[in-house]
Amino acid sequence: MIWTQQVLVSLCFTVGRYYYLIFGSGTKLYVSDVQVVKPVVSVYPAASRAHLEGRSSLLCLASAMFPPLVQFSWKRRKDSGPLEDVPSAEGEQLQLRESGRTAAILLVHQREDSRYKYRCSVHHEGGAVEAPTEPEVCTPPPSPPSTSPPPPPSTSPPPPPSTSPPPPPSTSPSPPPSPPPPAAPLPSQHQVKLLCLLYTVLIVKSLVYCCGLSLLMVLRNKGPSTI
Repeated sequence: MIWTQQVLVSLCFTVGRYYYLIFGSGTKLYVSDVQVVKPVVSVYPAASRAHLEGRSSLLCLASAMFPPLVQFSWKRRKDSGPLEDVPSAEGEQLQLRESGRTAAILLVHQREDSRYKYRCSVHHEGGAVEAPTEPEVCTPPPSPPSTSPPPPPSTSPPPPPSTSPPPPPSTSPSPPPSPPPPAAPLPSQHQVKLLCLLYTVLIVKSLVYCCGLSLLMVLRNKGPSTI
């Protein structure tokens, strides 16, 4: 059975001669037959937007450990001086957890004229592990606004006044007006005769139809009387 360092006991009470413990919020209990494995710790500068804003950042990565619960701490030293804790006003830590590894990002808010080396330590069930390197952080100064120098004044003499006469006014002829659209062609005499013939044929057909219909009606009315 493996008990991690994040086990919290919030209440203890007794019944008779027996003690009972109640685990508080945040309790994590690992029961496994796997041996405790210390983390592998590495630290290196991290590129982020904070670096563009005049700050620096460091990334401390802990991986390949069991159980996967770790706690990060940062210390710093100036030149060859002793190690000291990073003040909260000059450092801000963010943590990222993934499967099998945990990372901590330290945002450094130090003065421009200060140079410190930072050390990352990881506290684990198997013991504390420190990063093998101590990267040095130098806060870059903010970039000044670009002030381009004004162009030098021109020393060339002004051009002499032009003595050439002005060009004559343009005498190009105006384009002719567009011709009116052609009128619709009138029907020829042959077409008129054909139309008259067509109307005459239609009238004759109508008369023949009316006469035939009248003859049938007369024959129909006379048929029963002759029988």
